[in-house]
Amino acid sequence: MEAVNTPGDVLFVLLGAIMVLAMHGGFAFLEVGTVRKKNQVNALVKIICDFSTSTIFYFLIGYMLAYGSGFLHGAQTLAEQSGYELVKFFFLLTFAAAIPAIISGGIAERAKFYPQLVASAALVALIYPFFEGIVWNGNFGVQGWLESTFGAPMRDFAGSVVVHAMGGWIALAAVVLLGARRGRYRAGGEMSAHPPSSIPFLALGAWMLTVGWFGFNVMSAQTLDGISGLVALNSLMAMAGGTLAALFVGRLDPGFVHNGPLAGLVAICAGSDIMHPLGALVTGAVAGALFVIFFTLTQNRWKIDDVLGVWPLHGICGAWGGIAAGIFGIEALGGLGGVSFMSQLVGTLLGIAVALIGGFIVYGILKQTVGIRLDPEDEFKGADLSIHKISSSPDSEVSW
Repeated sequence: MEAVNTPGDVLFVLLGAIMVLAMHGGFAFLEVGTVRKKNQVNALVKIICDFSTSTIFYFLIGYMLAYGSGFLHGAQTLAEQSGYELVKFFFLLTFAAAIPAIISGGIAERAKFYPQLVASAALVALIYPFFEGIVWNGNFGVQGWLESTFGAPMRDFAGSVVVHAMGGWIALAAVVLLGARRGRYRAGGEMSAHPPSSIPFLALGAWMLTVGWFGFNVMSAQTLDGISGLVALNSLMAMAGGTLAALFVGRLDPGFVHNGPLAGLVAICAGSDIMHPLGALVTGAVAGALFVIFFTLTQNRWKIDDVLGVWPLHGICGAWGGIAAGIFGIEALGGLGGVSFMSQLVGTLLGIAVALIGGFIVYGILKQTVGIRLDPEDEFKGADLSIHKISSSPDSEVSW
């Protein structure tokens, strides 16, 4: 970040923050469309409450941990600032708040409400900013070591690893500790199908995320003079590649088709500023195929009940994106260079390790203390009635 920024930079970053904020509506509707009808209200409430909790704890702790500066000054001091640091916080907050939004889809339909808010607070205050600061602020000398050892620091322009892989691998820890939805897997290997409740809502969520992603990626430049049309084009190509790969590998399944562009966009975040568009297309296509393959393995063979497939989508595709930047970012494959495959690999593995350890610690402590799962009766009724005392449709409302 530059020490002095123009009002145009302030507006640019503010608009980026607003676009990524709108993506959280996409997270909400993607979950609403995927879960069963008795859990739709819970999906909507979770996302907005997780975002609000993230705002407070990133403001008080997380941002300071990652970047070494905070906002616990008088209003006069804050008002005298140019405004850039304040909108930068808003922009980076929307990234941080994506962590609990990602996790929400994996633990849907059987997680307690308040323990998840506590987990969101801990993750956004401590676990996420720890790794964020390492990659984006050079904390603890890790980037310097990577550069001196492998010739370049880890590159993660818009967060394939910092945001998406972190969120996906934390979610995996939460899903494993939580266990599968009751009745999902039966003795003898039989599975009970829980089809999406609303393909239109699922598609709406996917489109909201896709559109907002161009703020997520392009505006990660964070200054007007840093805008790159290459980022926009590469994001577009990766989105197209992810969509078509998911279409073919997923055999026209609409759930796979609408998650395909998200897989491609997750993967392109890291190297969107240095790849050739054809490299971005391949990156996105591989991500779309990986999502379908790992979602199928997770649900059917490994019996890991990740409801929205957030580990395959964000965890696997995010890790692939971090590594892909070290492949298609090199000059020999049409990239701009300045990237090291080994730095990308080591940095990605470090992010996965931090996410898994942090996820098991946070959710493990909550599981042993207050519990993280609804009791069988409440899970059978659905989170809407058992937690919020209202259903998503008037014809099934009850009075209490």
